Amino acid sequence: EVQLVESGGGLVQAGGSLRLSCAASGFTFDDYAIGWFRQVPGKEREGVSCISTGDGSTYYADSVKGRFTISSDNAKKTVYLQMNSLKPEDTAVYYCAADRIEEILGGQELQPEYDYWGQGTQVTVSS
Repeated sequence: EVQLVESGGGLVQAGGSLRLSCAASGFTFDDYAIGWFRQVPGKEREGVSCISTGDGSTYYADSVKGRFTISSDNAKKTVYLQMNSLKPEDTAVYYCAADRIEEILGGQELQPEYDYWGQGTQVTVSS
């Protein structure tokens, strides 16, 4: 059974940092792409970042480039999202998602078309 468990969300002041974790189980980690998405009520889910765990290729939304860094620890089957210089507009529920690399790379990296999703973790940035 595929499981994705996010952690690390919380309340932080603008300009601060948080690190989200996505612990994965139930699939061959190196064969999958892991994406981070976020959603606020009334808006569509937005792609934030993606990593191909096989070769480490990374992808970012323009809104977070230079502030967020995605990384993976394949031995721990965990993907991290380091978020720096946080802004109030980063406030959202953050989800990690997983799908096979061949299904995602080539245009779907930041699209919410992944097969497997975690339960989400709330990030709130106060001004």
